[in-house]
Amino acid sequence: MSEHKESAAGDLGAGLRVAEDEVVGLASDLIRIDTTNTGDPATLAGERVAAEYVADKLAEVGYETTYVESGDHPGRGNVIARLPGSGSDRGGLLVHGHLDVVPADASEWSVHPFSGAVQDGYVWGRGAVDMKDMLAMSLAVARRFKRDGITPKRDIVFAFLADEEAGGLQGAQWLADHRPELFEGCTEAISEVGGYSVTFQDGVRAYLVQTAEKGIRWLKLRTRARAGHGSMVHDDNAVTQLAEAVAKLGRHRFPLVLNESVREFLDGVTELTGWDFPADDLDGSVAKLGNLSRIVGATLRDTANPTMLTAGYKHNVIPSVAEAAVDCRILPGREEAFDRELAELLGPDVEREWVGLPPVETKFEGRLVDMMSTSLIAEDPAAKTLPYMMSGGTDAKSFSRLGMNCYGFAPLRLPAELDFSALFHGVDERVPVDALRFGTRVLDRFLREA
Repeated sequence: MSEHKESAAGDLGAGLRVAEDEVVGLASDLIRIDTTNTGDPATLAGERVAAEYVADKLAEVGYETTYVESGDHPGRGNVIARLPGSGSDRGGLLVHGHLDVVPADASEWSVHPFSGAVQDGYVWGRGAVDMKDMLAMSLAVARRFKRDGITPKRDIVFAFLADEEAGGLQGAQWLADHRPELFEGCTEAISEVGGYSVTFQDGVRAYLVQTAEKGIRWLKLRTRARAGHGSMVHDDNAVTQLAEAVAKLGRHRFPLVLNESVREFLDGVTELTGWDFPADDLDGSVAKLGNLSRIVGATLRDTANPTMLTAGYKHNVIPSVAEAAVDCRILPGREEAFDRELAELLGPDVEREWVGLPPVETKFEGRLVDMMSTSLIAEDPAAKTLPYMMSGGTDAKSFSRLGMNCYGFAPLRLPAELDFSALFHGVDERVPVDALRFGTRVLDRFLREA
């Protein structure tokens, strides 16, 4: 192992300073590569160019990489590289992130969403927070380890993946099903939507580690009736039936359920701030969390939000079929109860079909969690870590099937005034330059010692 010296005070070692200096350029480069994932093979950009960029950057410092496409859709590139550890019996650690991004309308942005512009202390563009920031930090640290001959205490597998924004069918899901040997020995994993800071009253700062995420169910509702002329009287109308069902479901309030991860988070906030979260007014008291209340509020209950309606082909023709798409997010342990509630709401005449991914949950304890705290405190002595559940989904759903405990840990120290949660899939997505440099330092320490 190479000699290196570091301290929170600033003597970070030449190799780590190089990683810090290059992380901003890596993030900007990745953002400039359009990897838009529309979910439609005819209109998506594909991840191949970004995957090849990553593979070249890894090969440049001596990694052997594996490039994989599922075969279903050419251009959906995945890159995996393994850095052997010193022989710890803890199993390998997977560091995974997705190369694809959601679409962006350039007319709505202050800067072009694929410019990768570095200005006003931020790196701007689609994917800056979801999640080319973490890709850049992981890549910078991976390159630093190889350049400087650093051997971590356990094997680290770096995976840069396709298709997360459409469920991972060409990425994590496919790899877990068809190429699990690439992740052999990995017992734990880290990825996106965790590790970032939130600031409460009086400047109290905490870093949220994602330990759970709701299940995803993309539901299609369908009603059928007699087709006919639009000028006639129709008591049996598929559009009417569907509209009534969608309105009922869209207005429905699922029961409040206080999951263990959410309870631990709220207890931690109480300890830090003194705020109470009484069970008889949980919705109201969560509002005290400000911008963060959007995320936490969505983890208090299941949700089912109608998103698309499809019916008919001509103004004066009553269609025989009408369909609706509904985005359902389900708390861990609530799948069967959710199904029962859905059946009672919609009744037997509304057909239901879906694709989905299960909830994921793991414990906020153990050596890996301790090292997250230690690595953060080394750079931010006042840091506190709290577990939380996210309302969305990640590729952790696929890797948990391989027996890994999965966490969201992409460390960023953020300005207190930044509404970070609004930037996910939002307009003017951006990440602070200082946060990227901070995260690179934290990941460097964490991946060496975890």
